[in-house]
Amino acid sequence: MAQRALTNADLADLLARQAGKETGMAVRAYRRAARSAFLWPETAVGILASGRSLTELHGIGPFIAKQLMHWLEKPPPMPTNIPPERRDFLTMADARSVLAQKPGWSKLLRGDLQMHTTWSDGSGTVFEMAAAGQERGYEYLAITDHSKGLKIAGGINEAKLRKQAAEINKTNRATCKSGGTLTVLRSIEMNLNPRGQGDMNSRELSKLDVVLGSFHSALRVKEEQTERYLSAIRNPDVQILGHPRGRIYNYRLGLKADWTRVFAEATKLDKALEIDCYPDRQDLNLSLLKIARKEGMRISLGTDAHHPWQLEFIDLGLAAALKAKIPEDRIVNFMPLDALKRWIANVRAERRRSIK
Repeated sequence: MAQRALTNADLADLLARQAGKETGMAVRAYRRAARSAFLWPETAVGILASGRSLTELHGIGPFIAKQLMHWLEKPPPMPTNIPPERRDFLTMADARSVLAQKPGWSKLLRGDLQMHTTWSDGSGTVFEMAAAGQERGYEYLAITDHSKGLKIAGGINEAKLRKQAAEINKTNRATCKSGGTLTVLRSIEMNLNPRGQGDMNSRELSKLDVVLGSFHSALRVKEEQTERYLSAIRNPDVQILGHPRGRIYNYRLGLKADWTRVFAEATKLDKALEIDCYPDRQDLNLSLLKIARKEGMRISLGTDAHHPWQLEFIDLGLAAALKAKIPEDRIVNFMPLDALKRWIANVRAERRRSIK
């Protein structure tokens, strides 16, 4: 039987394995190339077959290209024991192939609900991110810079959050004046501690259009973290739980939980959990999305973009949601802006009533 052609995902795994055999600078080069494989919009085998250079691929120089060519021309047997931290990731080439089978799906998308700017650890300004969203035909996008508890990412405090509001308002006015239709939403990615508590003043958070909450610490514990998730979902300041597992490709497996119970609680409270579309996160992943679908939970899509060009990562989340057969009406990014705001207002109102 002939060896099947290697996919970009296969190459990512081979590159990651090769990194484990190298020393010095080569380790870093192979690891970087493994993560870059998820960004390639075309298959490496297709590029090679067309006579083009593999150095066209993102993150691939002559040295790595030579190794890729060797694997593509003489495919090695692919191991069946892929480590858990490298499983269940889509490549961009695969995602776009999936989306091409149902063109109308991507057209339902109205916005992106997680990205970072120069206010924290991003490299694009609010205006630049808005311009990128406008170019994609979005109705809205949420600026979700990190909160003050995540100092390593330049997290902002309440005073800076208010200053950022002025820049967002200025951007919205400029967009409207130029004939644009995109609205920049005030938001934040609030840092949650392992007890599900946030680090920002509730009164300031109530002035935002939407609040994401995310865990950024104690992400390697092996014990089940169900109670941590339930506490976060019940946090009255949070409407969307960002990159829930906290996994990172070939680096961290992320947290474990009784996901059926967690998703059922989110459905009960009408909260959303996110598909973080960043290539090496893809969190929630496909297997968990299938459980989310059964529980009827809302799903939010956010690229976690730190540069304007990274808004293209949304295709990974769209494809995952499509493969998991998430119903259209459970994806909050498919809502028109007024419906999105009504959902958030209803969630906040319900939480206030329950607290009383």
